[in-house]
Amino acid sequence: MNSNNQPLTAFLPTTKKEVELRGWQQLDVILFSGDAYVDHPSFGVAVIGRVLEAHGYRVAIVPQPDWHGDFRDFRKLGRPRLFFGISPGCMDSMVNKYTANRRLRSEDAYSPDGRHDCRPEYPTIVFSNILKDLFPDVPVVLGGIEASLRRVSHYDYWKDELRKCVLCDSRADIISYGMGEKTIVAIAEAVDKGEGTEALHNIPQTVFLCQKKDIPGGISPDDIILHSHRQCLADKRRQAENMKHVEVESNKLHARRLLQEVDGRYVVVNPPFPPFTTEELDASFDLPYTRLPHPKYKGKRIPAYDMIKHSVNIHRGCFGGCAFCTISAHQGKFITSRSEKSILREVKQITRMADFKGYLSDLGGPSANMYGMAGRDKELCARCQRPSCIHPAVCRNLNTDHGPLLRLYRAVDAVPGIKKSFIGSGVRYDLLLHKSNIPEVDKAAREYTRELITKHVSGRLKVAPEHTEPHVLQLMRKPPFQLFEQFKQLFDKINRQEGLRQQIIPYFISSHPGCRDEDMARLAIITRRLDFHLEQVQDFTPTPLTIATETWYTGLHPYTLQPVYSAKTPQQKLSQRQFFFWYKPSERENIKRALRKMGRADLIPLLFR
Repeated sequence: MNSNNQPLTAFLPTTKKEVELRGWQQLDVILFSGDAYVDHPSFGVAVIGRVLEAHGYRVAIVPQPDWHGDFRDFRKLGRPRLFFGISPGCMDSMVNKYTANRRLRSEDAYSPDGRHDCRPEYPTIVFSNILKDLFPDVPVVLGGIEASLRRVSHYDYWKDELRKCVLCDSRADIISYGMGEKTIVAIAEAVDKGEGTEALHNIPQTVFLCQKKDIPGGISPDDIILHSHRQCLADKRRQAENMKHVEVESNKLHARRLLQEVDGRYVVVNPPFPPFTTEELDASFDLPYTRLPHPKYKGKRIPAYDMIKHSVNIHRGCFGGCAFCTISAHQGKFITSRSEKSILREVKQITRMADFKGYLSDLGGPSANMYGMAGRDKELCARCQRPSCIHPAVCRNLNTDHGPLLRLYRAVDAVPGIKKSFIGSGVRYDLLLHKSNIPEVDKAAREYTRELITKHVSGRLKVAPEHTEPHVLQLMRKPPFQLFEQFKQLFDKINRQEGLRQQIIPYFISSHPGCRDEDMARLAIITRRLDFHLEQVQDFTPTPLTIATETWYTGLHPYTLQPVYSAKTPQQKLSQRQFFFWYKPSERENIKRALRKMGRADLIPLLFR
């Protein structure tokens, strides 16, 4: 038993002894994870394991196996009856490990005690190759965000090169991309029935390699033929053109199949399953998670778990379409919301946790206030190819009613044992300020905004304007900065009326494609005027399969194919980043020199008075 009175068998087994405790002679599926094993619905390997378990399969998890030496961690559970699965981690391994300047981060949030030595770089590739050497005849299925975002030719910032589909380097058999509950079950059922490779290749939301003659159904007029990897290496314009197709098809209800030739074979990207229904999403969240780290970590801190253990995810997907964000490529833009019943069931489970003191740290999702929102006319959504439902303007077909979310907050706060529920996820203020011209919808937005600010802010509300300059915001697919200023005025007004002393915490990005030093100087001047001493800032990090990354790499915007400037060298990036910290005496002279160098000495008195 562990400190929360959970028997060892309440977790999926991680060792041979734990397998024997369940009376199993052989496993059906063995999952290898780049993260520590936390049995919680926010950890991908736990979700996939629990989903397979619910369908009757015997599943074990090997968290953070030692990839050095004799590979005993890869051998210890033997050969699975069906396949090996690889879940490299909740974050991309390279983003998790390195900063935008390619420096080692202070800790690995998904490892015990934040240790850096628990996972390799690119665990998808490392783990898969080890398994293929040890068990060459056992299928290997790749999942998680690392494989999902490397499903076709992609720019890799850390290697500074255009890389092939991850199947080429990993030697794995198939990728389950995106949120993989349906896909992994379909793969398990096909392998269990003894069906051949062809059956796997017909499963939606998968990626595989094959010869041209073996493409299921042959190449059809409906398929999108991407430029080959070799062509993209020779011409960055072609890589930019590819990226537009990848994003558009990632955000359609009825996507087309993508094909890309690489080294004489074809990468085949099957269209995804339809978005989950509420009932399907509830079923995933209602599985018997303990919500705890495996007992093997007793006495050790897992930073990511500390952040989310008293939080609840209420929906999936995000229709913001931010150019630098990976959510659309992984989760898609269509929102699936959990039922109130499912959410309340999880909230009640949290209230029974030994260390719960009555405060939910977050009741949110990829964006906190998209719960229950969708297109009114589904036929219009089915024809839509926009990557964002709210940029450059809020779609007239989008139902932006905050009423369901407001009712959910009140239902959660009424649960015995809940003192307060905070909204820790970022809030889209453009949705709060949007005028739909539907009186009850606009009233709900006003009511939600006031209730959010007065009852659900833990002293600081996070929002993400990201920049101040119109042309940079346009490339980011973010709303005009004037909307942030309007929201700040409203936030301050409500705080004064209620006698509250709360802060709004804005997030900003430097070195995003299209941003120059002069744009950062203007950002500094504007945020100074608003009395912000910025803390939540980051340097743009190119991550695979985003529009911003491919713009950064190719120098061309994938939709317009027009040239876009990007700060690329460490010196250029640091030159932009310094403007965030104009208030630090140590930065003052450097910033003054930079302004004089760019011929904008006239901005110095506006920044330093």
